[in-house]
Amino acid sequence: MYQFSRLMYRELAPLVEERPRSSCGRERFLRSCEAAVERLATDRYYFAKPARTLFHDVRDLFPMSAQMRAYSVIERYMTLAVEYVDQHARAGVTFDGSPLCCHATTRKGTACQRVPLPGSKYCPSHRHLDESFEEATAA
Repeated sequence: MYQFSRLMYRELAPLVEERPRSSCGRERFLRSCEAAVERLATDRYYFAKPARTLFHDVRDLFPMSAQMRAYSVIERYMTLAVEYVDQHARAGVTFDGSPLCCHATTRKGTACQRVPLPGSKYCPSHRHLDESFEEATAA
């Protein structure tokens, strides 16, 4: 997954505006890119707008004349990362190849370890949670 953050960094690092008092602009940009991609990979369902979030975190590092280009590059690579994560989720595995786990918790409060149904966040035992959520949003 880090190839997406590294590609963003390589393309946008020359545009980062170095400030006289702090020389860590590029380092902060790289850390922000990696954090956003990692969050996308580990918490896809609760990270609705990854490109917008990342741009909001790093936009002060770019001069006004480069902000539109920075946003378009961030949006392009984050869209590719979202497609990559979603493609693996449809196949039933995480980005690193391990099987997905159900999003529900057991009665003891531990995470359910079963594999979710295709196209769902929940296993067969907890699929009722997915249906009740869809019914509540449709009403």
